[in-house]
Amino acid sequence: MRYRQLASASLALGVLLLIDVLRVWLPGIITIFGQAASTPAELMGAFALGWFVLALGAPAVVRRVGARPVTVAAAVVLAGARLALTAAPGGRAQLWLATAGLLAGLVWLVGVAAGTDRPVPGLALGLAVNAAVHAVLDTVDLVWRGDWVAWLLSAVAVTLFLLATTVPAPPVSRSGAGAWLLAGPALLLAGMVALAPALAQTGMSYLVGGGVARSPLFGMAPVPIAVAGFLLAALTAPPRRWGRVLGPVAMLAGAVLFALDRGDLLLPAVGLAAVGLGACLALTDDAGATGTKPAGAAGSADVAGAAGSADVVGTGGSADVVGTGGSADVVGTAADEAGGARWAARRGYAAAAGMLVFALGAVGYYSAYDLGYPNAAVPVLVAALVAVVAFIARPAVPRVAGPFSPLRVTASVTALALLAPLLADELPVASNRDGPPQRLTVVAYNIRMGFGLDGRFDLAGLTGAIERQRPDAVLLSEVDRAWLLNGGHDTLDLLSDRLSMPYVFGPAADPVWGDAVLSRWPVRDPRTLPLAAVGAPTGAQALAVTLDLGDGVRTAVVSTHLQPPPGRGPVVQARAVADFAVGYADGRPLVVAGDLNTQPGDEAFAQFTGVGLIDALAAARPLATSPADDPREQIDHVFVSPGLSATGPVAPRGTASDHLPVAVTLTLPPR
Repeated sequence: MRYRQLASASLALGVLLLIDVLRVWLPGIITIFGQAASTPAELMGAFALGWFVLALGAPAVVRRVGARPVTVAAAVVLAGARLALTAAPGGRAQLWLATAGLLAGLVWLVGVAAGTDRPVPGLALGLAVNAAVHAVLDTVDLVWRGDWVAWLLSAVAVTLFLLATTVPAPPVSRSGAGAWLLAGPALLLAGMVALAPALAQTGMSYLVGGGVARSPLFGMAPVPIAVAGFLLAALTAPPRRWGRVLGPVAMLAGAVLFALDRGDLLLPAVGLAAVGLGACLALTDDAGATGTKPAGAAGSADVAGAAGSADVVGTGGSADVVGTGGSADVVGTAADEAGGARWAARRGYAAAAGMLVFALGAVGYYSAYDLGYPNAAVPVLVAALVAVVAFIARPAVPRVAGPFSPLRVTASVTALALLAPLLADELPVASNRDGPPQRLTVVAYNIRMGFGLDGRFDLAGLTGAIERQRPDAVLLSEVDRAWLLNGGHDTLDLLSDRLSMPYVFGPAADPVWGDAVLSRWPVRDPRTLPLAAVGAPTGAQALAVTLDLGDGVRTAVVSTHLQPPPGRGPVVQARAVADFAVGYADGRPLVVAGDLNTQPGDEAFAQFTGVGLIDALAAARPLATSPADDPREQIDHVFVSPGLSATGPVAPRGTASDHLPVAVTLTLPPR
């Protein structure tokens, strides 16, 4: 049992490190290898898939060299890459460190699979602890923190992982391929839906926001519930007969709710997917905890006696008996060894194939936002694969108690996850009790999901660029709240905490990607307008709010990010936003700002001036905002109604995003 516990703990630690590497590598595909809009999505997808295809050769290496040396060598590389990434070097160095860690992690997983027939306890523990830790860290990984605490905790995790890797693996049976096949799909579904703290937090914000997401207190409260449900389902014996269908059905239901792209369905999607995924893993947990070969396995036998012992080692059908008589243990024959090798290879190929499903699912789902095809079927198809494999799985030997106590493990990990809501930052509070101001400073910023030009998740850079302008309202574009592709952060909530400004969120591409308004003044009457795609692949919207400045003084603010169709300007969307904004303001002072993907003089630009709005940045023109390291185009704008007087327009330099922020101070009309 001790060996089983150590093997499961080693697997759980390896899963933690592999997920950490993936959270750096996945966004690196877009922000370092590619430059989002300038690099073809097909090329980025080929780069991503290539490493997983390469890993399909790992089982052959394991079979030739042996599982143990390959596993140990890959573990050392994985651990070294993970520790080096704590420095967040940025640029090509970061990308290739993460790539080395990813490939080593895939090879390590194949090596572990070859020598492990019961991965479910380790996989489940790794996924659950990862979710709990990610929630406690407020969805910012240790990799991106860079302080001494991050280095210390990373070093401890790496050291424990390497020590656990040196422990000999327990004996294995001829089984486990089904569970290993689900390792990759389970990792994808856990990161996208079932055990995604940022998604749970976003779902909670929809629940308390009445349709438009607002920052809630204790937004992480659903995470410990999901973690507890997942672990209990994964580590306890599944129901028999037709009860076996409950887990797969719950898994599919959660995936379908997620695929419907409705913010109010995110929380039930997380809950159902968490319990369903755990139950599906439990159905494939088909190896006994004793670690022995199944009784009656071809080519093997155990003969016990009362006195003495002998080992019978067979070679090609013959055996040499060594001992003192009275009993004999048949260690194996050539046929038995060959059968064991075939099962080891089968498990290795299953693990590699499962991780390829992870890559195909991730690339297939997220590349749709660049290429424009429907992607809702992707999580449902992956969930269907998990459900089918789980439902048809049949134990090779009777299932017995696992290496961990389900209740004890669930209680421990859930207690860790409970720290997340308990440690949550207090909700920022906006106030207008000082009375209406004479001026408002507005900042508009496309934050590229929080990643700077060097590919680092740069909260400090974004916060500094905004705070230096001392803003009253901040309008953000390309806000990511839970995409696995970008590391699973809730970037909006993180910036809201650091700026001490409550937010309102407007979903665009899906419920967790869009635009936002942060304000130090109370916000009233939020409305969103979905914009027609008109051939543009990524969804767009306009988010309108009213700033309550006190004493009956109110100003309308509209945040948007226009998406131009191929080869044309976003004329149709610009016209829709201009009309919507003027109608929403209804005579009150109005500000419209964001990444408009149009330049002064273009037809789309004229849609705003055509309804009477004024270019608030005109006095500083030329005021190029993109790309941030060599700005040549002004595609980020602020428009205001005639009653507002604009002064001090700037686009401060920086590389915390691929755009520069624009800021302007607006003098309110006299009352």
